[in-house]
Amino acid sequence: MGSTRVLLAGIGVVVLWASAFPAIRAASPELGAVGLSIVRLAVAAVALLLLALFRPVRMPAPRDLLLIAGAAFFGMTTYQLLLNTGELYVPAGTTSIIVAAAPLVSAGIAALAFRERLSAIRLAGSAVAIGGVLVVCIARAALSVSAAVWIVVAAMVVQGIYHPLSRLLLRRYTALEVATYVMVVGTVLTLPLVPVGWHRILTACAGAWIGAVYLGILPSAVGFVLWGYAVARLPVVTSTSLLYLVPAVAVLISFLWLGEVPLPGELIGGAVIVLGVIAISQGDRLLSRLRPTPTTPHDLPEPAVPQPLPSSPSA
Repeated sequence: MGSTRVLLAGIGVVVLWASAFPAIRAASPELGAVGLSIVRLAVAAVALLLLALFRPVRMPAPRDLLLIAGAAFFGMTTYQLLLNTGELYVPAGTTSIIVAAAPLVSAGIAALAFRERLSAIRLAGSAVAIGGVLVVCIARAALSVSAAVWIVVAAMVVQGIYHPLSRLLLRRYTALEVATYVMVVGTVLTLPLVPVGWHRILTACAGAWIGAVYLGILPSAVGFVLWGYAVARLPVVTSTSLLYLVPAVAVLISFLWLGEVPLPGELIGGAVIVLGVIAISQGDRLLSRLRPTPTTPHDLPEPAVPQPLPSSPSA
């Protein structure tokens, strides 16, 4: 029963995070990119702070404040602004496919900044994922949306920057603590833009507000909490594999909710991206399982004791 509950939590995260893309597409025209960012981040921050009344959240150490600010700037403030702007013009399913390549950027940063080794299979996976992104971009690169497609690519890049920064924080804090820190700081960093989005916020229809509140409470706050619960109890391979389902589920929800029909090139590019990301994150582990385990002296059978030959009769 416990393992079923954990797996359901992971699947819930996939559905919630996938639903965020069409929800943004539905709410951003009314609230605008800035207004939606402000409302979503503020709602998520309040929800997490309320949750902190029941689940202990420690104050961060002063030495980690700069790291928290960097993670919040890239993963919350900048990512939300770029994503919301891009989805004003780019279909939600297409956006989810491009954002799925974020681990490509994370792997590059880990290699450059943290001196993590990039094996041949990870380099090959990176090249494959880049190829998939280009296929998706070219599929949607009509003159009217080409600039917006590259805004979504920029959102993917800053999301990729966020992951290694958050990983450093997760070494010292819980998933709930990290989510609370970056959501609150991300909201604060968005506050200077309130005058820009204030009019859109006040005049937005009820449907846009419902979408923004949904994004703040469910995909943002609840999604992070469920993910922290699931990832702490699932094998790494299982939890990572679940994330590969997000673009596929987002395309399906976008079709059912918004009537968006993906282009064949986008589906092909999305499959290529997922293959590349699998190679980046799981390739070395899969290869190590396929390699034969070297035998040790303890594994070898003991040599037979040579027996003396029968003596020949005397002449």
